[in-house]
Amino acid sequence: MRKIIFSTFLFFIGLVSFSQDTKENGTIYIKHPYIDVVNKSVKAYLANDIAANSQFFADTAKFLASSMDKPMAIADAFKMWSGDFNYYDNIQLKQVGYPDYLHYIDADQKYVQSWWEWSGTSKKTGKVLKINCVQFDSFNSAGKIVFESLYGDFSKMEHAEN
Repeated sequence: MRKIIFSTFLFFIGLVSFSQDTKENGTIYIKHPYIDVVNKSVKAYLANDIAANSQFFADTAKFLASSMDKPMAIADAFKMWSGDFNYYDNIQLKQVGYPDYLHYIDADQKYVQSWWEWSGTSKKTGKVLKINCVQFDSFNSAGKIVFESLYGDFSKMEHAEN
């Protein structure tokens, strides 16, 4: 009798576990025009071309890096990024894996997430610095980046600059 009760119990546990409803929250794309926008923005950064890069961002866009307390205006971010070229030569961004475009149903959210290895040769020491990072770009309905966040250990750059 115990075996029958135990078997019935296991059967119902299994039934409940596998009969849960599923619901999609959006779609993930491996190829999408917004991924192209992020790649073009990276190319403009590597060329230290603020004018070209600004065309990919909304005027009100914000930027946040993992070492920052609060987001900054994109115009200030462009100046900060341009400053990288004062301290480093041969700056490169190598894509790690492939980016994804995520389109969430909730609030029609649009994000590109991408993984990179930033590298540059210190003008002061001649040493190559490499930083792994992940970047998230949020888009508006016009296809412009409205928020960019970047996460990595950028404290290495601060030490290299001193």
